[in-house]
Amino acid sequence: NETQQTEVWFPIIADADRHIASLYDMIHPNASMTHTVRSVFIIAPDKTIKLMISYPASTGRNFDELMRVIDSMQLTSQYSVATPANWQNGEDCIIIPTITDEEAKQKFPKGFTAVKSYLRITPQPDK
Repeated sequence: NETQQTEVWFPIIADADRHIASLYDMIHPNASMTHTVRSVFIIAPDKTIKLMISYPASTGRNFDELMRVIDSMQLTSQYSVATPANWQNGEDCIIIPTITDEEAKQKFPKGFTAVKSYLRITPQPDK
């Protein structure tokens, strides 16, 4: 925050000696030892890796995108929805195909629009 005016509200692992980054192959083999690690892993409470992103050394990480992904993953795990490309928190979601229309009527009281049998759009359930 001191230099980038960005508050980080999620855990970040400090890895000054690059031990963790080396263990998980997060550093490009030709990277300078003076560059910071440009890879981001999102690890779920069950200790599975849910997302991996590697940024070029010249590109800063995008915390808004990381938070968007976390919001989407949490929404998916709680409500059986998926989020479309470019989705932002508060926008419509997609009901996952394994939910039947009858289940969807009960699970999504705000209703849904069936574009195709496999593509049903509903307002974000937690808003």
